[in-house]
Amino acid sequence: MSEAKKIRKAVFPVAGFGTRVLPATKSIPKEMLTVVDKPVIQYVVDEAREAGIEHFIFVTGRNKAVIEDYFDVQYELYQTLSERGKTALLDELQGIQPGPGTTSFTRQQVPMGLGHAVWCARDIVGDEPFALLLPDMIMQPEKNGCLADMVELYNQSGGNIVAVQECDPAETHKYGIVGQGKPVGNGFELTQMVEKPAKGTAPSNLYINGRYILQPEIFSILENQERGAGNEIQLTDAMLKLTKEQDFFGYHFKGRTYDTGSKEGFVEANVAFALWREDIRNGVIDNIGNMLKTIQPKKG
Repeated sequence: MSEAKKIRKAVFPVAGFGTRVLPATKSIPKEMLTVVDKPVIQYVVDEAREAGIEHFIFVTGRNKAVIEDYFDVQYELYQTLSERGKTALLDELQGIQPGPGTTSFTRQQVPMGLGHAVWCARDIVGDEPFALLLPDMIMQPEKNGCLADMVELYNQSGGNIVAVQECDPAETHKYGIVGQGKPVGNGFELTQMVEKPAKGTAPSNLYINGRYILQPEIFSILENQERGAGNEIQLTDAMLKLTKEQDFFGYHFKGRTYDTGSKEGFVEANVAFALWREDIRNGVIDNIGNMLKTIQPKKG
C-alpha cells in the first residue's frame, strides 16, 4: 500500500438553520451558541487543530457572517486587553486565532443537505483527502480527540474513515449504523452502512457520530448524486457508492458526544463541559444540587 496523503484540510458544514433550537437561532447561528464560555464551533475547530489540520473550510449560508468575524483578528479588543494588563486572557484569545490564510469560507446558498454542503467545498479541498466534522456534535474524549485518533488510523490504513460509537440497541433505527469487520490498527474494516435501519435489522449498535475522513473521489459522486431522504443530497448515499470502489474503515470513539443542535443535548453539553473545568466544577456542582432541591417544573 502506498503512503497515504496527509490530512491537511477539514470541512465544517455550518449553513444549517438550527431549527431544533429555535428561537435562539433566529438571529444567532447555532454554531455560535456558547457551551460554557466558548461557541460550539470553537470546540470542533480545536479538535481539528489537535489532529494536525492546517486549513479550515467553512461551508456557510446567509446570516452566518458572524462565524467569519469570530475567526478574524479583533484589533480593538486585543489592544484594550493589552492596555488593561489582561495578558492571560489576551494570550488565550490569540492562541485560538487561526493564522492568516488558514481559513476559507464558501456559501451553500440552497439548503440541499449535507452531501450538497460537502460538494460546495470541492474546489477549496482540491484533489486530496480531507476531514469532515459536523459542528453540532462536540466531544469529550477519554484520551485523545476523536479526529486525532482517526488520523492515526488513516495513516495506517488509507482509504476512508468513519467514526462511530455505541448507542442503545433499541435506538438504532434513529441513526446511521455500520457493520464491524476485522480489526485494522486502532479501528476495524467497515462492512456495512445502513441509514436508519428498521427495528431489529441493524448490523450492530455502532452509530456514525459526525466525524469522517474522505477521499476526494466523493465529490464526483456527489456531483451526480440524486436526492434521497428529505429530498436532499445525502452524504451516506454517496459514501455507499464509494464503498464499491474504495476501502472504508471504522474508528470506535471512546468518550461522550453531545448533540448541541437539540435543546436537551445543548443543555447536557453545558453541564458536562462545566463539570470538566477544574476552575468552575465545584461551584457548578453546588448550584445544580441546590436547583434540584428547590426548582419545580413549570406547569402549563
